[in-house]
Amino acid sequence: MSLRMTSRLTKLRRLFTLKTKFEVYLVIYPLAMGACERASNYLDQYPGYGGVLLALACTGSVFMAGGLMIDSVDMRERLSSN
Repeated sequence: MSLRMTSRLTKLRRLFTLKTKFEVYLVIYPLAMGACERASNYLDQYPGYGGVLLALACTGSVFMAGGLMIDSVDMRERLSSN
């Protein structure tokens, strides 16, 4: 890869890097909205325990992903302050 291409990839990577908690919250919100919509569809399509378990998996995955994103921003802030 040429130096010019590497520079462009670095700029592109920086564009999609979450740097603040506010940016993380802006990403988590639509993830949660989509998960809730998908969970309600699961509850309609699969009545009973199956639908409930799938709905919990949808919403639980957003909690886990959101927590990891917030922790990564916290860790980046701590590492950059040292």
